[in-house]
Amino acid sequence: MAPQREWLEQDFYKDLGVASDASAEEIKKAYRKLARELHPDANPGDAAAEERFKRVSEAHSVLADPEKRKEYDETRAMFAGGRFRGGGNGFPGGFPGGGGTTYTTTGGGDFDLGDLFGNAGGSAGSAGGGGFGDLFEGLFNRGGQRSSTATRPKRGNDLETETTLSFKDAAQGTTVPLRVTSPSPCTTCHGSGAKPGTSPRVCPNCNGSGFVSRNQGAFGFSEPCQDCQGTGSRIDDPCTDCDGSGVKVRARTINVRIPAGVEDGQRIRLAGQGEAGRRGAPSGDLYVVVHVTADKVFTRSGNDLKVQLPVSISELVLGATVSVPTLDGSVGVKIPANTTDGRTLRVRGRGVPKRSGGAGDLLVTVKVAVPPTLDDAAVEAMRRYAEAEKASGFDPRAGWGR
Repeated sequence: MAPQREWLEQDFYKDLGVASDASAEEIKKAYRKLARELHPDANPGDAAAEERFKRVSEAHSVLADPEKRKEYDETRAMFAGGRFRGGGNGFPGGFPGGGGTTYTTTGGGDFDLGDLFGNAGGSAGSAGGGGFGDLFEGLFNRGGQRSSTATRPKRGNDLETETTLSFKDAAQGTTVPLRVTSPSPCTTCHGSGAKPGTSPRVCPNCNGSGFVSRNQGAFGFSEPCQDCQGTGSRIDDPCTDCDGSGVKVRARTINVRIPAGVEDGQRIRLAGQGEAGRRGAPSGDLYVVVHVTADKVFTRSGNDLKVQLPVSISELVLGATVSVPTLDGSVGVKIPANTTDGRTLRVRGRGVPKRSGGAGDLLVTVKVAVPPTLDDAAVEAMRRYAEAEKASGFDPRAGWGR
């Protein structure tokens, strides 16, 4: 992937207020804090906050993606850091006009320019690691030929939002409406940027390529067309609602289907629901982070549903059938006679629905509940039971503590 030209003038780390070696978690926390503070819903009519919100969203979309972040760091280090020093022969930026010239880097050591762009007698990108040829793809080339991806419309940034669900809704699945305020396709021009009734036209200066080329020595040098700003098209009569960008910040409601079995902290991707691309370019994606509230009765272990069932001593000793709640009603669970306290009983197929079909199991753990008070008759009955228990030879602490 060719590096984004816009990256050379943007400091995404500064936009998020984090160090360049910040961890993924630090970047995530910084973005969430700033997104809440700068969100257009919290700052109605504040153009400065809206613009900052856009910059913060773009910074997060790049730095949260390991591959994009690596590419951004490499691009900034090479170009913005002044890493290359030329021989002063008149080539733009100091690049020499012929092959075989040795360059010096600020980090020390030499390398051959032929390795940087691909030797004339070898394959392009043959430098160690193979990264330099790819990095300069779309900026420099031989014979003025430009990469087919160089003028690809800029995709919109990915966005992230959050929603909180009850335990049961997360386990069973549900549909929730989400209110999102973000750059979206202009509803007046439908994203084209042109006034209704008109259309963008092919830029005559670059013939729609978005680039103009010129030769310098042995190299063809391509640069964005200044007439169309690299878009390949001209808008003679811009849409008045979006000023020709095809994008306008607006609030919208999206009905999001949450699949059954989603877990706390899980991200759901909604393709094409993120920030709109400029002038009809594809929209980014929307990621919904799901938070699940704890339930008073249920917990989970994967797709298994767990519940702790209060029982009496008599139910454990004599056995019983007890009604136990599930996600969609209740089920009768048989407690065998002489069941020990803390035993877990399994009910097949009454747990959390699986994406592949079917459901997990319901795990019922019995726990003795001791009555806080007993009347005289109950106390007398317990005394008789204790005497009978002792007479039978039962010792609850037999072998314990030895």
